[in-house]
Amino acid sequence: MKAVQELEQIGKEVSQCTKCELHYSRKLAVPGEGPPDAEIMFIGEGPGFHENEQGRPFVGAAGKFLEELLSSINLKRSDVFIANVIKCRPPGNRDPLPQELSACSEYLERQILAINPRIVVTLGRYSMAHYLPNAKISQVHGQSIRVRGRLIVAMYHPAAALHQRSLRPTIEADFAKLPELINQAGELHEYQEPAHQVKEEPKQLDMF
Repeated sequence: MKAVQELEQIGKEVSQCTKCELHYSRKLAVPGEGPPDAEIMFIGEGPGFHENEQGRPFVGAAGKFLEELLSSINLKRSDVFIANVIKCRPPGNRDPLPQELSACSEYLERQILAINPRIVVTLGRYSMAHYLPNAKISQVHGQSIRVRGRLIVAMYHPAAALHQRSLRPTIEADFAKLPELINQAGELHEYQEPAHQVKEEPKQLDMF
């Protein structure tokens, strides 16, 4: 199945999903959006109020900051694919629960495989944990890490800078590294991981 068709199919499945209790309180599911051949894929944590209203990721204040960060490296929102580890808003914007993360994991993996981005940028600790379950974001942010043949860069969530302004320069500096990291990731671009492949433990990671 071509990437565009697979992403459309995932979107339909997500909009009707009842795998966890979040479907009871959602208004609109938020599958994600962006070009099917995006070189960069950003993975956030979960939809907030505005995302739940519009069915689109990162459309609130954090989304505006993300667009500013993209502009700083000469990219537009339409150049990248943006998704979340969970596709429905947790009530009160609480942290996602393990069963909710598990329920959405297959959708996210299918999106990654369909797009096959050169680089995956995780935004926040819950999306980071999808690849680096035992890492601390304060220690690995901005570093490029090869996981199962794909280049992963963990970053603070843009919302963190809205609550803690001292983080803004750190986030901006991490984003400034992305153009060079995209070039580094070129040699890994042909790799496509099998859907059934087991995640590697952090001790097996190659730090660049």
